[in-house]
Amino acid sequence: MTTKLTLTIEQEVIKSAKRYAQKKGRSLSDLVENYLKTLSGNDNSRSEFSPRVKRLVGSVKLPEGFEYKEELKKAVEQKYRR
Repeated sequence: MTTKLTLTIEQEVIKSAKRYAQKKGRSLSDLVENYLKTLSGNDNSRSEFSPRVKRLVGSVKLPEGFEYKEELKKAVEQKYRR
């Protein structure tokens, strides 16, 4: 069930937020609702993957005991080693 909510926000913030929402193809109400869900810990959308990510699942087979953080650290050190 949706309910109307009245907010008092600076006019420039509203204009900027509306432009942002339009660029993203979403409504301002949707953005505010999702933001409030995130703040309150009720954002279940983060557990769902986009279709692009779902297609990638299983495409890479990592060795048993692969330590992602350790390998990332090594790669960064090698990249920026002088």
